[in-house]
Amino acid sequence: MLPKQEVIAMILAGGQGSRLGVLTRTNAKPAVPYGGKYRIIDFPLSNCANSGIETVGVLTQYQPLELNEYIGTGQPWDLDSMNAGVRVLPPYQRSSGSDWYKGTANAIYQNIPYIERYDPEYVVILSGDHIYKMDYSKMVAYHKEHNAACTIAVLDVPLAEASRFGILNTKPDGTVYEFDEKPAHPKSTLASMGIYVFTWKKLRKFLELDEADPNSSNDFGKNVLPAMLNAGEHLVAYPFEGYWKDVGTIDSLWESNMDLLNPNVPLDLSDESWKIYSRNPAMPPHYVSRDAKVQNSLIAEGTNVYGTIDFAVLFAGVYIAPGAVVRDSIIMPGARVEEGAVVQYAIVAENAVIGKDAVVGQRPEDMEKKDEWGVAVVGPNCVIEPGTVVAPKAMVAAQTKPAEEAAK
Repeated sequence: MLPKQEVIAMILAGGQGSRLGVLTRTNAKPAVPYGGKYRIIDFPLSNCANSGIETVGVLTQYQPLELNEYIGTGQPWDLDSMNAGVRVLPPYQRSSGSDWYKGTANAIYQNIPYIERYDPEYVVILSGDHIYKMDYSKMVAYHKEHNAACTIAVLDVPLAEASRFGILNTKPDGTVYEFDEKPAHPKSTLASMGIYVFTWKKLRKFLELDEADPNSSNDFGKNVLPAMLNAGEHLVAYPFEGYWKDVGTIDSLWESNMDLLNPNVPLDLSDESWKIYSRNPAMPPHYVSRDAKVQNSLIAEGTNVYGTIDFAVLFAGVYIAPGAVVRDSIIMPGARVEEGAVVQYAIVAENAVIGKDAVVGQRPEDMEKKDEWGVAVVGPNCVIEPGTVVAPKAMVAAQTKPAEEAAK
């Protein structure tokens, strides 16, 4: 038995992320780059570190290699202590057989032995694909104060979007009396953020009951939370009012990156009191040439800008050639935009090359049919040949030649 931890966190990071298309074809969703210098997983890991949670399990499954390498020993987030720290938890062979994680609840169920090593009083369940800052210690204190079996973080969302979420119906004191997973006709606008605090003894009981049910989807929202309510357990809603974004789609990932350029969006990555930590490459400072034109953009280290950028997020090692134009776009690590190329309303993934005079994406105001507009995506290591046009909403995955050859 390891030293007892009152609170441990479990981050669900094993989803396929199919809605991100080519960005997650060979990469786990939580490892997708974000905000010029981060990966999505940096946010829950940093929140744990800043909240004083020393033991964190990261449950991986789909394309975990890059995510595992990125997390490493947990040193960037100060989660590398001998008896606690961060641990990557893939499915594994057991005496009773082996299974992939069948759902969010089953993933935690399969890791009961890991949790029991720390004998926790409370377990915080998190998602690995959300952008936000939250002090989980305050949520745990709220959970204790209300003597709850489960506390669910909630966000008030527009009624038109409520059907995308698990919706809670509550009494005036915050007690949950009904939970509907993605209801067609929502009765409220209190949406679950997929962030839970459980009293461990209660959670273990209901995980075991859920696993014993052959008809269960093994999902927290669909199965475990309704089962707890039906059994008369005390569930409460924890209101959250800060910035929060599920970046599980191309549009939401693009929007959340663009939010960083909006001074009216309350997500301050420069806040010294609540830092978001990351594993960064050792690269020289970025360089902006005298002839470059730069407006309202984020530029990471190791980037060289000779062209025009406006409302752009440029990651480490990006190259923007003379005469190239990048607007309202995300250019991920190591990508190149060659001379005369135009990139607008697009995501260009890691190590991709946009050839000379190519055009990627289009501004919505320049389109006759507005409903055909969408963010264009160029996948990792792809090469867009000189003069090629990549339409809005297009996803380009095929690599036509090695990126290092195209960059010569």
